[in-house]
Amino acid sequence: MSVAPLKRLAILDDYQGVALSLGPWEKLPKGLEITVFRDTITDHAALVERLKPFDAILAMRERTPFQRKLIEALPNLRLIITTGGRNRSIDAAACAERGVVFCGTGTSGDPTADLTWGLILSLVRDIPRQQEALRAGRWQTHIGLGLEGKTLGVIGLGKLGGRVAKIGQAFGMKVLAWSSNLTEERATEIGATRVDKATLLREADVVTLHLVLSDRSRNTITAPDLALMKPTSFIVNTSRGPLIEQSALIAALQEGRIAGAGLDVFDIEPMPADHPILSAPNTVLTPHLGYVTEQNYRTYYEVTVAAINAFVAGAPIGVIKP
Repeated sequence: MSVAPLKRLAILDDYQGVALSLGPWEKLPKGLEITVFRDTITDHAALVERLKPFDAILAMRERTPFQRKLIEALPNLRLIITTGGRNRSIDAAACAERGVVFCGTGTSGDPTADLTWGLILSLVRDIPRQQEALRAGRWQTHIGLGLEGKTLGVIGLGKLGGRVAKIGQAFGMKVLAWSSNLTEERATEIGATRVDKATLLREADVVTLHLVLSDRSRNTITAPDLALMKPTSFIVNTSRGPLIEQSALIAALQEGRIAGAGLDVFDIEPMPADHPILSAPNTVLTPHLGYVTEQNYRTYYEVTVAAINAFVAGAPIGVIKP
């Protein structure tokens, strides 16, 4: 059974200005008005004023959180779609209580694994600084580190962590793994050695994090953890910024207690121009690009269109439950 048609769709946080060119929006119901916003608003009152007219919203991952206070302030809202399969920054319980349908799109492959290895290779072979030196007329200013025979420490051996681990094995690396719920069976399946966190940090030449951010995983890496790492080792985070205690990481980098860090995620996003990590030495920094690929975006928008059409037709869609 069909429901009342949707009138206005807001596409949020389209930083690159590509949403309208990558999605099959012509397949949406006739008369549905689309408005694209390219910036992120953090002020609550301003955000409410912007979103109040819309009955459907497409949220790009966690760029704009939808907590209870915001959801309850949007009287016309009937449908929220998040890109990706889950979004902890959207209050699913508040959506359910208000009768707002909340669903996700899924993803295309595991592009964050690609970026993880891009950061690792950039760090160990000093690629950004070597390119900068070459353009400035200097030749071979630093000796890099080869990965074969080195140890990769993977914190979080789920779908993404497992893929990163297997790529490490292809480079000839020994793989250690830890998480609070990692089983021996899962480690064996991937070809990793399950160890405790302290052992992983002491022995790994590259530490990479692949955990879902939660109250339990927040600050998985703190100052005492960083103190266990070798001064020649690197740490990489493409999951969520708060998994690492930011101030402790900056101090470790400034004091040369670790060799470097590759970061795609931060405690504040988008990052302010005066963020202290920007001046920390021996870093390779990218602006949360893990999921930002053309294939992923096309999947997001294709499934969004399908979800809207299903909603209007009264058909079942993949609701995210509290």
